[in-house]
Amino acid sequence: MTAQQICSLEPALSRYLRRFADCFGTFETRSHLNEYVQGQLSDLPRKSVEPMAHLAQVPPRTLQEFLSLSHWDQQRLRQRVQRIVGEEHADENGIGIVDESGHAKKGNKTACVQRQYCGNTGKIDNCVTSVHLSYASYDNRFRTMIDSDLFLPETSWADAARRAEAQIPDSVVYRPKYQIALEQLRRALDNGVRLGWVTADEWYSEKPLFLSGLEELKLRFVLEIPRNLMGWLHEPTDAEDRRSEVQDLCRFSRTMMRQSWKRYHIKDTDKGPMVWEIKAAPFWMLRDGQVVGPYWLIIARDVLSGEVKYFLCNAAPGTPIEPVLHVAFSRWPIERCLEDEKTELGLSHFECRKYLAVLRHLLITQVSHLFLARECQRLRGEKQRDHDLSGAQRQRRSDRYAGHESTRSAATDRACVRDSAPNAAEQCIGAPIPHQGPPPAIAQTGHPCRAANQLHPAVTRVAL
Repeated sequence: MTAQQICSLEPALSRYLRRFADCFGTFETRSHLNEYVQGQLSDLPRKSVEPMAHLAQVPPRTLQEFLSLSHWDQQRLRQRVQRIVGEEHADENGIGIVDESGHAKKGNKTACVQRQYCGNTGKIDNCVTSVHLSYASYDNRFRTMIDSDLFLPETSWADAARRAEAQIPDSVVYRPKYQIALEQLRRALDNGVRLGWVTADEWYSEKPLFLSGLEELKLRFVLEIPRNLMGWLHEPTDAEDRRSEVQDLCRFSRTMMRQSWKRYHIKDTDKGPMVWEIKAAPFWMLRDGQVVGPYWLIIARDVLSGEVKYFLCNAAPGTPIEPVLHVAFSRWPIERCLEDEKTELGLSHFECRKYLAVLRHLLITQVSHLFLARECQRLRGEKQRDHDLSGAQRQRRSDRYAGHESTRSAATDRACVRDSAPNAAEQCIGAPIPHQGPPPAIAQTGHPCRAANQLHPAVTRVAL
């Protein structure tokens, strides 16, 4: 970034923050938003209230009261972020990504704190957990956080006196993380964010109510699933049909054994191309005593490490495998959003203890992050698509694609052998997914923002 570009950010930031003016009742309160965001965007080593207040040359208590006592509408602030994304960064096949994050804290006074697994420290720790929804354009050129909420543990905050001390409203009750995620997705859709796909890790996919909630919202999803998820590779005809774990279905079923692995180039990384081998088949499972499906069960194996992942997808009939794999391996944008917010914006640096103050800190951090995302998109607009790769990596990429067309056919032939059986599940995965029909909610109505199987023209490269 040049010196001229850096200087240009200050007026751009002022114009941007004026878009949130109606979230605040007074000019003084609006000015504190500017001070808070400028503190988060600064080079301070720690972005807590006190150093940010000193940078803005205001008393620390001013920003403390801004978070916990001042009258302003944090829900409208969140809504404004989502409407800006929905109106100005729309993508018919944008990807909504669900994840959570832990923020290690000392003591037991901070709202929602509890000893639980903390991803930030990688162990059971005293921490506050937040659930997040990020948005990424299909080509991953734009990504930002669009919703954040606090997870209130089920048992440790039942004491009325403790809740009162942390000022947790009576309306705030325990909600499972998957329920918080569904509420965030519903809010985003209501505020005009177009989500062509949703993805999440296996913790969310193993919750039946999360899956049914996505279907009620008419969202296409590709979710990583645990290897012990139970189901069938055929529609069960009676109660005696025994379910099997997906790891066993993928290893021992005739449907999977008859397929040849096919290689797909997912993306380039700093360590080189990411290549996975793929098989897929229709999949049914049991939910609330009823058989539901067919979905798609996809098994992916890393050609270098041998790591195996399993995915569940409800894509419409005829959807090619390429965009499905693109979404399956697109959880990294939310990891990058969380990393950026923690390292650059001080997401975990909050020292406030009241519920409202912590929630407002999370939402203001989204405002700061959206500004960074928009400016990064603007400033790199003239750069090449592979600007984030090293020079050597770009050269390897160019060399490979120079001969791509001449090698693709032979590689495809070696990796994929069609079976002569008429069963669609045994066909080559390189063709459009031979789906036997999506869940009814998807098949009958589709997502309100787009046709059921309309795909973005840009897809990941395949068939190395």
